Amino acid sequence: MKTTFAAILGATMLTAPIAYADDWPTRPLTMVIGFAPGGSTDIQGRVLANVMEQYLGQPVNVVNQPGGGSAVAFTRLMNVEPDGYTFLFGGTTALTFTPIITPVEYEIDDFEYLASVALGQNAIVTSAEQPFTTFDEIIEYGRENQMTYAQQTPLDEAIIGAIAEQEGLDLAIVPTGGGGGMAPLVLGREVDFAYSGGTHAQYTPTGEMVVAAFMSAERSPFYPEVPTLMELGYDFAIEDYRSIIVPQGVPEDVKDRLISAAEFASESETFINITEGNTFFPVVFIGQEEMETSVRRIRAATEEVMAE
Repeated sequence: MKTTFAAILGATMLTAPIAYADDWPTRPLTMVIGFAPGGSTDIQGRVLANVMEQYLGQPVNVVNQPGGGSAVAFTRLMNVEPDGYTFLFGGTTALTFTPIITPVEYEIDDFEYLASVALGQNAIVTSAEQPFTTFDEIIEYGRENQMTYAQQTPLDEAIIGAIAEQEGLDLAIVPTGGGGGMAPLVLGREVDFAYSGGTHAQYTPTGEMVVAAFMSAERSPFYPEVPTLMELGYDFAIEDYRSIIVPQGVPEDVKDRLISAAEFASESETFINITEGNTFFPVVFIGQEEMETSVRRIRAATEEVMAE
């Protein structure tokens, strides 16, 4: 049986701006991002914030709060006033996986999952100057040499740790605060290989960085020649969505307004150009009903896998 942390679903739709009786928002908003500046989530989030400003008519200020693969940011979000003025943009693995293996202050039902605007592209990367380029070559090299791996989230650390144990590798884990921290370690050959949630898109076109394998369930449409871990015989895959998330208790009309802003952004030429053209993430809008179902489905599947 293959162990997957999910399957990808989604549909796109464009809707016109909706007028709200209370004219929300009436002041600036805050977008929290759970990773350090410079990574793919940060790049996408800042463009998304700019496009949402156009729709909402108020500034959307970005605040980076890295730590624990977004766990710190989710803890902050759980404690804010549920008025919609503070929301999180990021992946969903901090909810579908992290609470299973790490003590955190939040749980999956502390939040609402309003919309996804892009599908995650989780990869194993290395420097083009290393003596290996494929994941098989990394494993072969690691059987004879101690290696270092730069992780960003508890999930990628768990997967690589399981593979290292399976293959008998002597592997040292180096934590980073996101893609902005990972990239210089890989390019400077301070680590042998690393997890990338999308930052690799800045460095693969120049030939500085190589994608050795994808952790996603399917191959990336932007790197069709690179296999997934599942194709290589490892029963692991990550399903992740770049999503807009709020704490429980936000008024329905405010949630509807944020969802419409996200849908508007998913059809924005600016957002599509950056997300697909620069960070190589497929842009897909998924609404709240499907996101709520998907997050809980992934969480249940992950709990089953971890129990096994």
